[in-house]
Amino acid sequence: MKPNRLEAFSDGVLAIIITIMVLELKVPEGNNVESLKPLVTTFTTYILSFIYIGIYWNNHHHLMQTSTAVSGKVLWANLYLLFWLSLLPFATGYMGENHFEKLPTALYGFVLFMSSNAWQILIYSLRKNYTIDAPIQKMYASKLKIFSSIILYALGTGLSFVNPLIAVGIYLLVAVVWFIPNRNLEKQ
Repeated sequence: MKPNRLEAFSDGVLAIIITIMVLELKVPEGNNVESLKPLVTTFTTYILSFIYIGIYWNNHHHLMQTSTAVSGKVLWANLYLLFWLSLLPFATGYMGENHFEKLPTALYGFVLFMSSNAWQILIYSLRKNYTIDAPIQKMYASKLKIFSSIILYALGTGLSFVNPLIAVGIYLLVAVVWFIPNRNLEKQ
């Protein structure tokens, strides 16, 4: 199968995820600054999640551009990634509505942790289909960014039960790290 079908399907799912997240934002009843205050955590969480979906969309696009074909295992690995990303609207709303309380912040981190693991599985599944000198092998040879993200998500999830704001800071830090594109991909 050509990777463009997988990419198009994934693009559609990610667009739906963003749509669900924005529809969860409630319009305030007042028309002053005071009426917006209760929405600060919800909107902050939405922004962070929107950035995460954008990062996954961008990186998924680059990953598919380095691929020439996908196997059945890759299709399942991609669905596994989309499953975890599809839980992000729920985790976003839960954390935002509960103002960064311990359990909602931990659940948000767990969804990010599992999404990151699923991303690693997708890359691994794709790379298995190519020879060592293929572009995809060179582009995704370093796993430092992925494994450090997985560790930071696990740390953030655990720290949610101690201090949820530190956990949110960790989730933000990982987003900043991933916001910077892979130089190897940009050159390609």
